Amino acid sequence: MKFCDFVKAEAIRAEIAAQDKEGVIRELVGSLVESGLLDADSQASIVEAIMKREELGSTGIGRGIAVPHTKHPSVDRLVGTVGVSQEGVDFKSLDGEKVHLFFLLVSPPDRPGDHLRALENISRQLRDETFCRFLKQSKTSEDIQQLLEEADNNQFVS
Repeated sequence: MKFCDFVKAEAIRAEIAAQDKEGVIRELVGSLVESGLLDADSQASIVEAIMKREELGSTGIGRGIAVPHTKHPSVDRLVGTVGVSQEGVDFKSLDGEKVHLFFLLVSPPDRPGDHLRALENISRQLRDETFCRFLKQSKTSEDIQQLLEEADNNQFVS
């Protein structure tokens, strides 16, 4: 699975404004609604589902990265977005560091394979220090989209 399979350019946020975990999740879910990937009627329940998932354990995986995600019946295919916070957000990460890179996923409950493949792709790409550094330095959603395309074309991970 590639980023282009689930990330729509219009949903990418190069400058996260939110200062806390729930705010970031609201902002990114909102970007998916604005770009037409999620139904506005489902926005609140999707945010709630992601926050419930966060209660099980932070999706802040360390090294300034978080991958908030959930399964939700309002979607018929995997959708996601990417957000960057220059200042960083306290996401209660495993390593205690602020998070700068966010990959948010929402998938249908009946498609667990897609959900796992997307998480696997994200984690594989994020192991590449160069990819992460370039993402953190991105100033526009176009820059981020280009990096995702380069990652899809295996320009980072060997």
